[in-house]
Amino acid sequence: MYIYDEYDQKIVDQRVAQYRDQTRRYLAGELTDDEFRPLRLQNGLYIQRHAPMFRVAIPYGNLRSDQVRKLAELSRKYDHSYVHFTTRQNVQFNWPALENVPEMLAELASVQMHAIQTSGNCIRNTTSDQFAGVAYDEIVDPRPWCEIIRQWSTFHPEFAHLPRKFKIAVNGAKEDRAAVLVHDIGINVKLNAEGQVGFEIYVGGGLGRTPMIGDLIKPWLEPAHLLTYLDSVLRVYNRYGRRDNKYKARIKILVKAMTPEVFAAKVDQEWAFLKNGPQTLTDEEIARNHRFFTAPAYESLPGDDPSFLAALEANPAFSRWVDRNVFAHKVPGYAAVTLSLKQHGVPPGDATDVQLDAVADLADRFSFGEVRVSHGQNLILADVKESDLFALWEEAKRIGFATPNIGLLTDLICCPGGDFCSLANAKSLPVAKSVQERFDDLDFLFDLGEIDINISGCINACGHHHIGHIGILGVDKNNAEFYQITLGGRQGVDAQIGKVIGPSFAQEEMADVMSKIIQVFVDNREGDERFIDTFDRIGVDPFKNKVYEGRPAGRAKKEVEA
Repeated sequence: MYIYDEYDQKIVDQRVAQYRDQTRRYLAGELTDDEFRPLRLQNGLYIQRHAPMFRVAIPYGNLRSDQVRKLAELSRKYDHSYVHFTTRQNVQFNWPALENVPEMLAELASVQMHAIQTSGNCIRNTTSDQFAGVAYDEIVDPRPWCEIIRQWSTFHPEFAHLPRKFKIAVNGAKEDRAAVLVHDIGINVKLNAEGQVGFEIYVGGGLGRTPMIGDLIKPWLEPAHLLTYLDSVLRVYNRYGRRDNKYKARIKILVKAMTPEVFAAKVDQEWAFLKNGPQTLTDEEIARNHRFFTAPAYESLPGDDPSFLAALEANPAFSRWVDRNVFAHKVPGYAAVTLSLKQHGVPPGDATDVQLDAVADLADRFSFGEVRVSHGQNLILADVKESDLFALWEEAKRIGFATPNIGLLTDLICCPGGDFCSLANAKSLPVAKSVQERFDDLDFLFDLGEIDINISGCINACGHHHIGHIGILGVDKNNAEFYQITLGGRQGVDAQIGKVIGPSFAQEEMADVMSKIIQVFVDNREGDERFIDTFDRIGVDPFKNKVYEGRPAGRAKKEVEA
């Protein structure tokens, strides 16, 4: 993992001191609410429905065990003893007192963490594959490039006040687990025929009010030019992006209005001034960042550990967990393990202080002291020996993180919604709970296979509902909470935006609606076909007819931004 040098630590410490004084002046009445608002947002602090919400950055989802313990400690001292992991691989505290946030920032800085650029119209946390560096299908480890982007984007003076927030995702594997195509900039790290590293650059993806799939504007970019090209993209956006209407200010709107071809041409025009300039990456700088991401001290193991195979044979529950929660590793004898934060009855993505302390202990014991956060709101131990999997499973069961449902219907993604967020039109968590309760039979879930359910409490789409196989969006209907259904969305290399099937439903109807959707799938499925493949084959009409049986489907209500 990347380790701060003296320069990094000084930046973070100075930011803490700066915000401590800003908070003091606000509490003393020397700053107005309007003056303080941009200052707190620049430090990750929102004012939500019931209390402030404090968002902490986890660069490309990587944490050390001491950092996990610090999150647990802060949740005990300053919050309600739990945290929430988000779809941007960040972590949120939902109940801190405003006056305590400077001290929280100081404690975070002591373990090389911060809340810089977790909100505001700037470049947000760069995200990546939770299995980066260990995935069996990896082409190039994306983490060194994520770190280079992090250093470039943090406090970039030209991009501190963009037209709107800006999000970058980087993937280095054959499968896209970073949702590259629905980001403002999506980057695939590739190898050419000669084995040289380069980048495939997509621009203009995003969800929210107007969901779009990004367009390929640069099929091949050499590593030395990564930052100068990103600079050029941001400069074109900063120059031409709309600032008169925040709903039309995202780069996706600009790319669509210009057309991808014209936008790419303008980027190339800008790049002509920057290419080979001061921000060109030298071999030395590239190597410096790569040195932080060398492989840990793996043992030489044969793979197919006998004790592991015996446990699989003897224990069906363990075998089921391995089937869903264990991911193939590139090193023989090792595996990557997903700890499910989707136990029935628990809000998706939440973890208590006790659980966090236990996860830190598991990381030290089984995975070189490292923990990953996925954009699917789960935690990962990336380097577990096969011979340790059974012991890890037993410990994960003890803390409630061994639900064998990764990729299944109850491994749903869900934002905090109206229970916390002041932007939300409707509550998300009660809908998630009703789905978990309705589909609590693990045998049935395993039979159904892979189904992605994504729930958002408003059109800002923090739950990524547009790219769920089944998407659920909270909407305001005559001052009442209702839910709109989309079907057919997906992330990955074949990313698509889901289709709205018709008018919205009341909260008490949602469990029955989900049952009807699943019943159509079961009735029409061929063999072990996945839900999304059945949907592609039969189309939306059978689902729509079943869901609106006995009531007019009418026209789908247009989505409106909160």
